[in-house]
Amino acid sequence: MTNKTILVVDDSKVSRMMIKSQIAPAQPDWEILEAASGEEALEIVADNKSIDYFSIDLNMPGIDGLELIEKLQDDFPTKKMALLTANIQEDIFKRAMGLGAACFNKPITAKVMTEQMEYFNG
Repeated sequence: MTNKTILVVDDSKVSRMMIKSQIAPAQPDWEILEAASGEEALEIVADNKSIDYFSIDLNMPGIDGLELIEKLQDDFPTKKMALLTANIQEDIFKRAMGLGAACFNKPITAKVMTEQMEYFNG
């Protein structure tokens, strides 16, 4: 397995810790980067174009997850992006899919993270 890099974007430190705790044992060779906001994510990607996967929360102050995915599409059009949200309404789901992102339900559980990892590795 080649080394991959994932950027986990969530304004909740607890959520970021839960996501990391599921990814790290399953993918020990992956580098896990974290951002606490959409703005911070954009700062990270400005200096790091080698990110393979994005796990992005929908509801964040400032730039929300869908806006962030739109902004990332220019530099990362072929990378896999996952939107994590407790608010899966049909219009959110359609917008995410239209942007090429998969949607996963919060709360963050082992099952949800397994589904997300299958998506990234698929």
